[in-house]
Amino acid sequence: MSTPDLYIETSFVLDDNGRIVSTREPFAKRGPLLTIVKSLQACAWAVRADVPPVLVSEIDRLAQAEQPAVNFEQGPAQSHRFIALLIRRIAPGEASVRKTMESDGPAFEFPKELVQSPDVVVVEDEQLLNRNFSGWIPGEIEAGRAPVMAIVEDGYPVSVCFCARRSDTAAEAGVETAEAYRGRGYAPLVTAAWALAVRKSGRVPLYSTSWSNKSSLAVARKLNLVTYACSWALND
Repeated sequence: MSTPDLYIETSFVLDDNGRIVSTREPFAKRGPLLTIVKSLQACAWAVRADVPPVLVSEIDRLAQAEQPAVNFEQGPAQSHRFIALLIRRIAPGEASVRKTMESDGPAFEFPKELVQSPDVVVVEDEQLLNRNFSGWIPGEIEAGRAPVMAIVEDGYPVSVCFCARRSDTAAEAGVETAEAYRGRGYAPLVTAAWALAVRKSGRVPLYSTSWSNKSSLAVARKLNLVTYACSWALND
């Protein structure tokens, strides 16, 4: 069963103290100042490694008082206090930016039974992706995006699912469909194929999104994904 700890460990590289060093992906970023992840049974959190120790101690104290989720759409009970502690590191004196710093959304696990579409293929060459998608760099697939599963039309991928973040234990899905090919039901097909390939690699496939991403939430519904947690993060 997926847990809040698994979500954090898959999303981020952590130091020996459990602090966030970076995101867990090729060409990693430094990650949020704070993330809190809740399931119905547990609550886990991590603070970025460059947050001063005096603030970390206070954040840990507040986070320990957080309860497991009752409603997955509700943020941490102490969210306003976390923001008050950390806002000086983001924009001192700028309380108006608070809402732009927060991000939240559901985290899903895949059902046991998934259907493999015969139309989905494996992609191993970034050059094929750059026809309909931007930003792919040579070597990126081998560095951690694999498996990349795709629907191909006219010789080029038009809908893909890949590892947005990946550890030895689990992987988080990243899904993209070229604009001209949206609305054809491709995203659920490539996502299911990706999850099956991730399982075959010995990892747990995970899927998360934001509450505002309606198309991503629709993919989760079509695949009967099960909400196991909700995440909340404070970014700078």
